[in-house]
Amino acid sequence: MPDDLPVFLRRRLTSGAHGALRVIEALRWPSPFGSAVRIWFAQGARPEMVKPGAAAGEMHLKKALVVGANLIVTGEAPAGDGPLRAAFAAGAADLDTAAPETGLFDGMAVLLAQRHREPAETVARWLGYHVDSQGADAALILDRAPDDAGFADALERLTAAMPGLKRLVVVSCALPLGGAKQPALGDPRTAPRRWGEPAAPDPWRAPLGEPLVYDALKWRFLARARAVAALDPCDLAVAAPGAATVFDRVAATERGVLALAGEPVYPWRLRKGQRPAHGDHVCRLAPPGDGPARWAADPKRLGPDALWLAGGIAGQRPERADPARFDRCMSVLFPDNKVQELVDKDRLAADPRLIARAEDLFGAKPVRPPAAQAAPAPAADPLPPAPSERTVIVTCMKNEGPFLLEWLAYHRMIGVDDILVYSNDCDDGTDTLLDLLQARGLVQHRENPFRATGDKPQRAALAAAADEPVVQQAGWIVPMDVDEFINIHAGEGRLADLYAAAGAANAISMTWRLFGNADIAQYQDSPVTEQFTRCAPRLIRRPHQAWAFKTLVRNQGLFRRLAVHRPKGLNAARAHQVRWVNGSGRPMPARFLRSGWRSTADCWGYDLVTLNHYAVRSAESYLVKRRRGRVNHVAHDQHEGYWFRMNNNAEEDRSIQRHLPALRAEIDRLMADPEIAAAHRHSVARHRATIAELKTQDDYRRLYDAITSDRMRRLSRMHARFGMNVFLRGPRVIPDRVLADDLPASFVFNVAPPRGRAAD
Repeated sequence: MPDDLPVFLRRRLTSGAHGALRVIEALRWPSPFGSAVRIWFAQGARPEMVKPGAAAGEMHLKKALVVGANLIVTGEAPAGDGPLRAAFAAGAADLDTAAPETGLFDGMAVLLAQRHREPAETVARWLGYHVDSQGADAALILDRAPDDAGFADALERLTAAMPGLKRLVVVSCALPLGGAKQPALGDPRTAPRRWGEPAAPDPWRAPLGEPLVYDALKWRFLARARAVAALDPCDLAVAAPGAATVFDRVAATERGVLALAGEPVYPWRLRKGQRPAHGDHVCRLAPPGDGPARWAADPKRLGPDALWLAGGIAGQRPERADPARFDRCMSVLFPDNKVQELVDKDRLAADPRLIARAEDLFGAKPVRPPAAQAAPAPAADPLPPAPSERTVIVTCMKNEGPFLLEWLAYHRMIGVDDILVYSNDCDDGTDTLLDLLQARGLVQHRENPFRATGDKPQRAALAAAADEPVVQQAGWIVPMDVDEFINIHAGEGRLADLYAAAGAANAISMTWRLFGNADIAQYQDSPVTEQFTRCAPRLIRRPHQAWAFKTLVRNQGLFRRLAVHRPKGLNAARAHQVRWVNGSGRPMPARFLRSGWRSTADCWGYDLVTLNHYAVRSAESYLVKRRRGRVNHVAHDQHEGYWFRMNNNAEEDRSIQRHLPALRAEIDRLMADPEIAAAHRHSVARHRATIAELKTQDDYRRLYDAITSDRMRRLSRMHARFGMNVFLRGPRVIPDRVLADDLPASFVFNVAPPRGRAAD
């Protein structure tokens, strides 16, 4: 390879579509028999598609290696270079080929990155950081943004005088390499805490769906590099004075593969009108959050047959005892989102190392958290007393009229003093019934302000509730929904018994127990708690919603605001005064002070209280629920995947029915009011009419048939048999053979994770 090549080079993979076959890369180089050929096919290629036809063209196929949904084919051809005529079973093709250029990176420490839409300035700063702090002297950047023709020119200008940089190659591809049905990586609509309109697919910029491209890049460019580190422009290898670089650590490994362990980092706040930069990222999660895993490798030691994939080297387990660390700069990845759309800011804590890096290595002036966010001194004074001993529920409703009276009667009966209801878009008379109940002093009814605030209905309601006197003057507050019933096992089953059993607790998390439809298909105007007695086992970790909780919190200034599952905004000065217990009265782990919405194996408990969650009710009522949508996820459809996850009929639990006599008496007392009775009957009639209308529509009829099928009935008793990915992908991935009655007791079925949004 000539040593007088320029530092900056552009290259293009030989990719192309040839009928049913799509080629990622085709290489051709001299061999004793003429030319050796290696072709990487995109997903969808099958071995029978590439077997030679009657005429093999110029190429003789020798071997086909199946890698997941991809294919690598090796063969021989006459001596020469340039296009190659090949005849496959799927048809003839003129393949563009390239010769390997491994000398470009011979002996160099190379960064291997995908660029999705980061501007040249961001990539140049990322590259300069690693040249200075890690000793990188080269980079290979796979440009996944084909419509940004100016990127390479701008990057060449910005890096032209970068000291220490020996080689920079930008590689493009004529085929989209992302998942066909996935949105672009970094699309603002896919941010972790942004809900609403789903993002459109963008296979050009979507997360990588053709992992073999890494192997193709190795063969063409990287096989003679000293070391290669797979880090993207949002990733910064952690540098420490005197510490070995990532590339030095690869050299010190036994097998030539090093694990890279990532951690997400965030800005505190972004300056208006400025694109997020690495130097803005000065906060990390407290407690630390899980991050991505990447790798670094020595290609010479691994040899040419080691298969490189985006997630690692196939068959090569990196040494994980002491992985190299890197920070993933989340606002570089999601530049169009506010920080609060990426993370709960209550979990963010300034990190001195990140601040020093931002200021010293990037020359940035990042926005730091306010002084109050730095750990304040613990408050010396005792907690102020709660304003009262009253308990208030804050809830949202849309078309819940048929179920409202039972829920209200039950919770009044167990000791709830006040109920604040926010409704929106009701067409079944729910709002009329709520107005009647308010006139009689039984609830307080408000119109949900979500349209004026632009927030989701539940979040808008909880924010508005903070200004309501009924909340401000309460002693205990719990946000919860009309399909949730507080089932207290202590004493006589009333809130007073729960508070007494919980002792000095000032927060009580009540873990869901998912109740299924108990094989009931038709809607009945009778108590939910009487009809639906089948539920999940007490000990069940999947699906991930199975152990979600809602939290009763004492109104003593321990947290700044209400949230769906638990209070948010810990008053750090009073953190030591929080006495948070689970449903068995045992202390919750300290990590829940700032985040967490579901119980885990070390903190679930039902001894004192269970939150019975009747998420689906009858199959007919589920049709109406799907039409209505979910209060905190307004853009999420509720199809058979949601039914499958939430409909658990494995066991029976009738413990809540000890209240049935008193519940019926309270419902009868409410129904004795002619106007309330008429409003309830109207809602029931509207519910039945909606069911009848929906069942005439093809998509709802198909859904009804699916969720009432014998297959779905059997699956509702088998949740413990399935891994998490089954719940994420939906019931259709489960083969019929898994429904057998004679499965071993230890049998668990799982599948690969989904590529896009989980099945709803």
